[in-house]
Amino acid sequence: MLSIPSTQSSPNDVLKLKKAFFIVLSYVIILWIIELIKYFTNLHTFKLGVHPQELLGLIGVVTAPLIHASFEHLISNTPALLILGTALLYGYPRSCWIVLAAVWLLAELGVWFTARPVYHFGASGLTYGFMAFIFVVGILRRDRLAITLSLLVFFLYGTMIWGVFPHQPGVSFETHLWGGGLGAICAVLF
Repeated sequence: MLSIPSTQSSPNDVLKLKKAFFIVLSYVIILWIIELIKYFTNLHTFKLGVHPQELLGLIGVVTAPLIHASFEHLISNTPALLILGTALLYGYPRSCWIVLAAVWLLAELGVWFTARPVYHFGASGLTYGFMAFIFVVGILRRDRLAITLSLLVFFLYGTMIWGVFPHQPGVSFETHLWGGGLGAICAVLF
């Protein structure tokens, strides 16, 4: 008799997925609250971005992924944050917090050391880091979940690779490059 393993999700898997989604959604809600506060108070937060090679610009290492230039900027990051963040937290619950810290802090620090002397902010460095981590882990581990998540990321966000090249004015390709690079390094190390 041929035995085929079940491909159905267990209730535990569904619960883990929901938990991962709601944790990531909480972060995204914080981003939207910040953007709404900026809008209603006319608060200018660009100085909370990373400004390379200026001492005061180091504040952005911590704050840059929390602020965005506009609602449009945040709208463009929201779906990728939700999908990639949920995939990272669901698929790799033990390493996701290390990946988050590395991509958040080390990528922004890399931007501070190497980027153009303008303010850099937004959460797209996180999305690039999450995408690179998930994709590279799928190549390295070759288990069913890792491959599935890797293929999902490739088909949904494979064109993000173009964002690491300096082709669009006003877009921090440096943040994308550092985020993606650190995500890939984390995949190899963790």
